[in-house]
Amino acid sequence: MSETSVRGGEGRQWITRVVSLRGVRWSQVDWHVLLLAGLLLVIGLAFVAAMSAADEAHGRIDAASRVDLKNHVQKMLVAAPAFVIGLALRPRWLRRNAFAVWCACVALLVLVLFAGDMRNGSRRWIALGAFDLQPSELAKLGVILGLAAALDHLKLKSLKEWTAPLLLALLPMALVALQPDLGTSLTIVPVTLGMLYVAGASGRLILGFLAGAAILAACVWTFEIGIRDYQLQRLETWRRGWSAPDLIAERNSAAFHSYHARVAIGNGGVGGQGLGGGVANEGAWLPERDCDSIFAVVAEEAGWVGTVLILTLYGLLVLSLFASASGLRDRFSRLVVSGVGIFFAAHVFIHCGVNLGLLPLTGLTLPLFSTGGSSLLTTFLALGTAVGLASHRQPSLDAESFRQR
Repeated sequence: MSETSVRGGEGRQWITRVVSLRGVRWSQVDWHVLLLAGLLLVIGLAFVAAMSAADEAHGRIDAASRVDLKNHVQKMLVAAPAFVIGLALRPRWLRRNAFAVWCACVALLVLVLFAGDMRNGSRRWIALGAFDLQPSELAKLGVILGLAAALDHLKLKSLKEWTAPLLLALLPMALVALQPDLGTSLTIVPVTLGMLYVAGASGRLILGFLAGAAILAACVWTFEIGIRDYQLQRLETWRRGWSAPDLIAERNSAAFHSYHARVAIGNGGVGGQGLGGGVANEGAWLPERDCDSIFAVVAEEAGWVGTVLILTLYGLLVLSLFASASGLRDRFSRLVVSGVGIFFAAHVFIHCGVNLGLLPLTGLTLPLFSTGGSSLLTTFLALGTAVGLASHRQPSLDAESFRQR
């Protein structure tokens, strides 16, 4: 046998130790989770298609605000294998190498600071031909895996045991904030606190951390410490945006994005304007309507009734992931699946809150709806990993495995 054949055989053996669809227990796959995710993906695709059609109908073929359905579908096809990889990951390998995955995500965050493309004053992307990788998106899943690996053996009974989990979250948060991307950085907070709670941390202690963080944020805002001018302006615009006269007065300046998002949402009424029929698509005034502001488009075109139905689907998806996690006795898998559920819940809450004016403006996608290659890649990979781990309901007899049941 040639040396090349031997190396090829060793390579295949290594791959099968990492991923294998044969290891997936198809009879135990939570198909309802996939059905809900698939339904949301199709509905989101319909809205993007309507945006693309509206741009073509109004002659916005070369406009910077144009939504390109073909490009979105191409990114979906490129990202789709990530779901299969996540589904096929072997739980034992993932548990052993979760910290290595976290390290790889941190390395990408460091790399983007030096070699990333600068756009709109931020260095967040690594150009990979037709696909732009945004490491901060992958870092969210890296944090989930890193925290699950650390919390797998910790009971969080003392403050010393909190050190490793907090460092695993704070380092990626700091690197993302340096890009700068404070909004994405802060999305790691609910994922971290939620996983700590699932791992057995005291609810009172978590509330104490939240109170401390709120006080720190208030000090940063008041004394303008460590905050950039544009971030401070966003906070001030958000604060003034609670007053309708102030929001209207600044509709052509600082509050342009917030104003048009809320106009679109209010224009939806009860029944909506129909796909592609809202002012957000007719005039294309709403910035990032296919990504950061897609909820405003959905609310306008689907109306109150349609929006509630879509949010209900998201709620069912999150609850289904939590139910899947509760059926796992393996602590690591339970933490990862719970973390993915919290990831979806946090994204939906923050994205909708920003568009409604309940939270300060920040760029955050709506999972399975928004365009964006890195967002789709991370969403598919996280969903595949959660469904794959949930299909391995292996019995465990150690006492720790029965915690939080």
